[in-house]
Amino acid sequence: MTEFEKRGKEIREISKILVLDFMKSTPSCQVGGEGMRLSQIFRACGFDWGTYQKATSSNQQYWAVALIRELEAEGKVNQVSESGPWRLA
Repeated sequence: MTEFEKRGKEIREISKILVLDFMKSTPSCQVGGEGMRLSQIFRACGFDWGTYQKATSSNQQYWAVALIRELEAEGKVNQVSESGPWRLA
């Protein structure tokens, strides 16, 4: 693994911790809560870089989908409905 890959992995791990910390501090994200849309979580965690040509906020969220799916695979979060909000598991 190269130095850059290691640093990227560290960023991904820190990002997952940030999302979990945010969700733990947000009442709607609690177990049994109504949940929160990924776009709201993405922006509240400061991942939005702003709008740029061919890099709108919506486009920037694609990597956050992988992040939340990783947390789901780890059993830490779940999706309330198929296209619905997310909450702690």
